[in-house]
Amino acid sequence: MSLLVVGLSHRSAPVSVLERASLSADAKTKLLHDTLAAEPATEATVLATCNRIELYADVDKFHAGVAELSTLLAQHSGVALEELTPYLYVHYEDRAVHHLFSVACGLDSMVVGEGQILGQIKDALALGQELHSAGRLINDLFQQALRVGKRAHSETGIDRAGQSLVTFGLEQLAVRTPVAEWAHGKRALVIGAGSMSSLAAATLARVGVAEIAVANRTAERAERLAEILVASGTGVAAHAIPMAEVADELTRVDVVVSCTGATGLVLTADDVLAAVSWDAGGLAPAEREERGSAPEPAPRAPAGPDVAGLDTDVLARLVAAAEAGGRLADAGAARTISAPADADADGCPVGLDGRSALTGVDANSLELHGTWADQGEAAAQRQPRRSARTHTDATTVRLALLDLAMPRDIDAAVHRIPGVRLVDIESLAEASADAPMAADVDAVRGIVAQEVAAFGAAQRAAHITPTVVALRAMAAEVVAMEVARLDGRLPDLDERQRAEVTQTVRRVVDKLLHAPTVRVKQLASEPGGAGYADALRELFDLDPQTVASVSRADAADPKNDDDPGRAS
Repeated sequence: MSLLVVGLSHRSAPVSVLERASLSADAKTKLLHDTLAAEPATEATVLATCNRIELYADVDKFHAGVAELSTLLAQHSGVALEELTPYLYVHYEDRAVHHLFSVACGLDSMVVGEGQILGQIKDALALGQELHSAGRLINDLFQQALRVGKRAHSETGIDRAGQSLVTFGLEQLAVRTPVAEWAHGKRALVIGAGSMSSLAAATLARVGVAEIAVANRTAERAERLAEILVASGTGVAAHAIPMAEVADELTRVDVVVSCTGATGLVLTADDVLAAVSWDAGGLAPAEREERGSAPEPAPRAPAGPDVAGLDTDVLARLVAAAEAGGRLADAGAARTISAPADADADGCPVGLDGRSALTGVDANSLELHGTWADQGEAAAQRQPRRSARTHTDATTVRLALLDLAMPRDIDAAVHRIPGVRLVDIESLAEASADAPMAADVDAVRGIVAQEVAAFGAAQRAAHITPTVVALRAMAAEVVAMEVARLDGRLPDLDERQRAEVTQTVRRVVDKLLHAPTVRVKQLASEPGGAGYADALRELFDLDPQTVASVSRADAADPKNDDDPGRAS
C-alpha cells in the first residue's frame, strides 16, 4: 500500500483560501483524469466539501507523488502553487488511513461529531467508481472509512459532541434562544436544492418554521424538494420560486439558508439592504401582511426612517457617495450606524448619527466621511472577528442569513447592515473552536486507532496473497508433472494406486508449504512486512507475470464491488 493524501482544510487554511480553491464538478472530473495520467499515480479520488479539498491516490513514488498531486491541486483549483503550498498537508500510508478514518468519524470536522461527512465520503467514492479512477486500494479504503464512521456513531456518543453544520448554524443565528423557540412561525427561504440545502430545509421544517420557499437554478429540483417538505408531516407550507424572484422573496422572509454551487455571489449587499429597507414601520414580514402594508419592491431604499432609525434619504445619499468612491455600496451607511466606540467623531463632517450635518454637505465632505469610516472599520477589524459578526442580538434581527456554501453565496459585507445577522463558514469555524469536546471523542479515537491497525494488516496480508497463490499454483504444477512422469515409468499402476500416489505427493507438498505460507502472511501483516512478498518471489523464482495475473483476477472479482457499509 502506497496511499498518499494531499489536501487542505479549515484546520490548515483560512476560509478565504478554501473559498478560492473550491472545485466545481467539472474541475473534480478533470483533476482525477489528470491525476491518473500523471506517472506516480495508479488510482485516485477527490474528497471536496465546504471545509476541505483532499486528493487521495495510490502512488509508486512518495516525493514525486507529493509534487505531482500538489501541482494538480493548484492547477485545477486556480490558486497558484506558491500560494497554496503553505496550507497543504500530506499524509502517507498508515497516516493517510488514520486521517480519512478520523474524517469519517467527524473528529476532523468543523463541528466535531457531525455525520454529514459520511455522505460526502460516499460521494467521493462514487465519483471515483464512476470515472473508473478508484481501484482496489481506494475502494477498500473508502468503504472501510464508511464502516468506521458508522461504528463510531453507533458505539459512542460522538453525536453529542456536535451537530451538523445546519443545526450548528441555526444555533448561532438564534444566539441564546432555543432554536425551536426562535424558529417557531418564521418564514424561510432556502436557496439551492442539493444535499446540504435539502438538509437545511428539512431541519427548518422540523424546528417549526411556518413556511419555506425553495429557489434553485433547476426549477424541477426546487419543486421536488418543496413536495417532499409538504409530505414530511411537519405541517410546513412549502413552495418553489424561480431564482429571479429571490430578491423579492427576501422582503417576505425572516430566515435565509443558502448553499449552491455558484462561483459568484447569489445575494449581494445591495440585495439584502434593499430587502430590509422595505420595512418602513419596523414590522416583521407576517405583521406587515396582517396590516396590509407590504410595499412593492424598488431598487433603492425609500425615504423615511429604517429599522435602525436612520433617515433612509441620508442612507441613499451615503450609498451613492460610497459607490462614487468605488467602495462597497453599504460601506458609508453601515459604518456610520455601527461606528466603533473609540472612533474619532470629531473627524467626521457628517457625524456619528449620519444626520446632523448632511444637508448641504458637498461631495468632498462626503468623501472625507468615507475616509473616516474606513479608519473606523480598520480599527474594528483589529478586534476579534467574532465580535463583528455577533453584535446583533437575536431579538432585534430583521433578516437572519446562513451561508453554507464554499465559495460563499452571500456577500460578507451584509453583516454591517443594521437588523441583519449573517452566519457563514468562517464564523462557524470561529464559534466551533469554542465548543466543548465530549468525553466520547476519546472513545472514537480508540476506535480509529484499532481500525487503522486492522486495515493496514489486511492490506499488507492482501499484498502477499497473490504471491502465495502463485507459489501454490507452481507447486500444483510440479505435482502434476511428477505424477505424469510416474505414469510413464509405471504404466501398470491401476486407478486406485495412481490416485493414492497422487494424493500422497500432494499431501507432502501441502505440508511443506503450509507453515511457510501461514507464517509469511503473519509477518507480512505486521508493519514493515511488505518485503516478504519480494523475498518469497525471489526464493522460489516465481514468475512476476503469474503473480500480476493473480492480482488482476482478484481485483476483478465482483465481490470486491460489494459495499455493505456504504452510507445510505
